Amino acid sequence: MIGYIKGEVAAIYEDRIILENGGIGYNVFMPASSLDLIDGIGVSVKIYTYLLVREDAMLLYGFLTKDDLDLYRMLISVNGIGPKGGLALLSVMTADELRFAILSQDAKAIGKAPGIGPKTAQRVIIDLKDKIDISQAFDDMKSTIPDQGGNHPKGGIRDEAVEALVALGYSQSESYRAVRSVEGAESVEDVLKQALTLMSRL
Repeated sequence: MIGYIKGEVAAIYEDRIILENGGIGYNVFMPASSLDLIDGIGVSVKIYTYLLVREDAMLLYGFLTKDDLDLYRMLISVNGIGPKGGLALLSVMTADELRFAILSQDAKAIGKAPGIGPKTAQRVIIDLKDKIDISQAFDDMKSTIPDQGGNHPKGGIRDEAVEALVALGYSQSESYRAVRSVEGAESVEDVLKQALTLMSRL
């Protein structure tokens, strides 16, 4: 119903902002990770929204990117993850971190979100692992990694995978070990997916 709202930030709270547009102040609930990126009161922002209609209320949930909104929609489709649970997950992890946690079946990382227990974390993985696009996730991550150049296909593929893992917070040594253990992969995405699966078992 409401794709996005563009307006001026009138107030910032722990779990939401008031976004003024056309003389109306909208209460928009947002993940903490998004609230931290808002420069302050008075700035103009574009918030992608999800409208939840209940018998007793109409609630707006907002995100700074359409990517975050799309992932949020997937999260709340999982049994046991309500609107607040989806916000909690995206408050403790970025969209990319959550994608890679799902792909590597890292239930421990997902379970760190408030109100998300081990069983729910496993359900998130089971329900969403086939819906996450590894190519898109890797492309988003790769865009934040400096281009090292080089004309060595095999070495370049593995080097890019290592750089992506390091960017995710893994150490250089454990990233190299995991990538070195991958066999038969012909693309960066394949190397990364197998390496993440191996690392989740350590």
